[in-house]
This record gives sequence, structure tokens and C-alpha cells, in this order.
Amino acid sequence: MAVRRVVPNVQSEAVQENREFYGLLGFEEVMNHGWIMTLASPSHPTAQVSFMAGDKTAPVTPDMSVEVDDVDAAYAVMRERGAEIVHPLQDEEWGVRRFFVRDPSGRVVNVLGHR
Repeated sequence: MAVRRVVPNVQSEAVQENREFYGLLGFEEVMNHGWIMTLASPSHPTAQVSFMAGDKTAPVTPDMSVEVDDVDAAYAVMRERGAEIVHPLQDEEWGVRRFFVRDPSGRVVNVLGHR
């Protein structure tokens, strides 16, 4: 299993303000679903930050997202190790397959793969 990118998720209602602020640092909007907006560096597209008002289908807002090349394998490993699954593995309408798991520090991690 390989990690493709890691993105911090900031819970915020100030989407426009964050777009403008981080734009001053060179970030550009690359995704906006209304409830989540992702900004990325044009020169290094995997350098990203997301702002979320709240997660659309999960009971909690994750602290970070980790995109992997095999989300099913990641889910199996986490279950085998007894990690706390916060949100079950499922396909989402916006083209990702994901689950949430709690890390040892209590942070919620959105583990995903694109379909």
C-alpha cells in the first residue's frame, strides 16, 4: 500500500475568507463541493489543505485525509489491528471510497482512494 497524499482538514465556516487568505500564499481552489473546499499549490499539486463546514455523510469531521492506492487493504489492516473505525468503508457519490479511523492521539483520519 502506498500513500499518495496527506491533506489537513480544517473545520471552518469561513470558506471564502480562507480561500482569499491562503490565496495570498499561492494556493488555488481545486475542489469545492459546498461542504468541503480544497486548495492546492499550482507548482506542487499534492501540497493541499481542505476546509470543511462538516462532513456530508459522516458523523464527525476528520482532522486529516490520507489518500492511499488501496483503500480496501488499508481498511483490512486497521480492522486486523483493532483500530477504532469511526466511519465504515463506503463508496461516496463524489468518486471516492473511504473510511475514518481514530489514531492513537485521538485524531480522526479519513483514509480514501479515488474510484
